Amino acid sequence: MAAGGNAIRGTRVGAGPMGEQDHGHHADRVAVSYWDALGNETVRYFAAGIPDEEIPETIDSPHSGLPAGRDKANPPAVAKTEPYKTHLAYVKERRTDEEAAELLDDALRQLRERRGQG
Repeated sequence: MAAGGNAIRGTRVGAGPMGEQDHGHHADRVAVSYWDALGNETVRYFAAGIPDEEIPETIDSPHSGLPAGRDKANPPAVAKTEPYKTHLAYVKERRTDEEAAELLDDALRQLRERRGQG
């Protein structure tokens, strides 16, 4: 049986007597709350010594994917999205009904010719 390295079986790499204070988890932090348009609250932690202007005013909410701001009373608005339209809906918007019917007839004619039904 071949083994590589000098790790002792059953141990984790980096395991040892180090505690949280050795990993930097003891640093003073400030909790900042963000709210999205649906009322979801997200809390982010920043170092206590960071200037207030370096803390972002908006983030993306992990709950909804919407933008979230620090002002609970006035969260960022939900972005307006257009409903999905098919290609034919766009074609009908740009062309008159007669032109759309001609395009459809032409496409069907070409398809029938390719299949040999023409």
